[in-house]
Amino acid sequence: MGNVTIKAKELESFVADIFAAAGCSKDEGGRIGRYLVSANLSGHDSHGVVRVPRYASQKKTGTVIADVKVDVLVDTPVIAVVDGKYGFGQTVTPQAVQIGIEKCLKNGLSAVTLRNAGHVGRVGDWAEMAAEAGLVSVHFVNASGSVLVAPFGGVERRFSTAPYCVGVPRPGEDPLVLDFATSIVAEGKVLVTSQGGKKLPDGALIGPDGKPSADPHLLYGDYTPTGPRDHSKGTGAIRAFGDHKGSGLAFMCEILGGSLSGTGATDPKRGRFANGMLSFYVDPKVFDAEGFFPTDIAKYVSFVKGSKPATPGVEILVPGEQESRTRTKRLAEGVPLPDDTWAAIVETARSVGLDERRIQQATM
Repeated sequence: MGNVTIKAKELESFVADIFAAAGCSKDEGGRIGRYLVSANLSGHDSHGVVRVPRYASQKKTGTVIADVKVDVLVDTPVIAVVDGKYGFGQTVTPQAVQIGIEKCLKNGLSAVTLRNAGHVGRVGDWAEMAAEAGLVSVHFVNASGSVLVAPFGGVERRFSTAPYCVGVPRPGEDPLVLDFATSIVAEGKVLVTSQGGKKLPDGALIGPDGKPSADPHLLYGDYTPTGPRDHSKGTGAIRAFGDHKGSGLAFMCEILGGSLSGTGATDPKRGRFANGMLSFYVDPKVFDAEGFFPTDIAKYVSFVKGSKPATPGVEILVPGEQESRTRTKRLAEGVPLPDDTWAAIVETARSVGLDERRIQQATM
């Protein structure tokens, strides 16, 4: 199985054109392209352009709505409850995050819930958006209707992949960003593997017999190389990371990102997919008038990275550092995509009626 490598701007433009052809506005297509490629640039291919066929299918079936302007259901000086109305996550999430940023800049602290959003993509993008405004942020996310993960000690699906994310700004440097699914792998990583990408870690999945596995068919059942992946067809589950600790964090992401947001904790009977997110924003300048915070961060980063490595020659990294390096590398060299992933994107472009000359231009 080979790879194709495409320059980031060209890939972003092609994805934007696909969604414009699918019925999104030019601006929305641009946002979808920009944020999906941003995930690839960060090395999070699970949340990148591998999602194009699924997003296009959701648009076609009407489970995700184009060009949504969010409704603010609760609006106080420091709190907002935002309804995404099943809009594309790349459109409704930045609206909710911007509300949180503006409230925090006025008051030093804010909390915003987002309900009924389409797939919000890489949560680190939203932590980075807050960090650009100088704010610390914490995000709890769930995916109602997407029951994929077995709790510690179980084999049946009970959680979504339930991401958790923290972002911390650093003046003059890339922010510190901790962003992970509370499962051993995100569902998108299983998707990437099923399309010829990086193999899953051993034991990332679990079968109904309780045996660990790394076979994507356990999650999706039978599938063709470029065809859709339907996790409802699989008999197994993704495992929660970190035994009881990761399972407990996943549970709380469901309660805070799902139940508290109004999206609801994940439920197989829901049917329609929706992300929920609870976000807290903190202005460090209000908490730290003396400027201690950035100085201490720099000192502590140096202290942690100065630890003797367990494996000689292997550098110790802090949260967000690997993503920053991958972004630099892929901006210079291009975004690598497995052949099956690229073929599925091209197939999606044809299915939405994108001009064949435009498709040929992208595949040259």
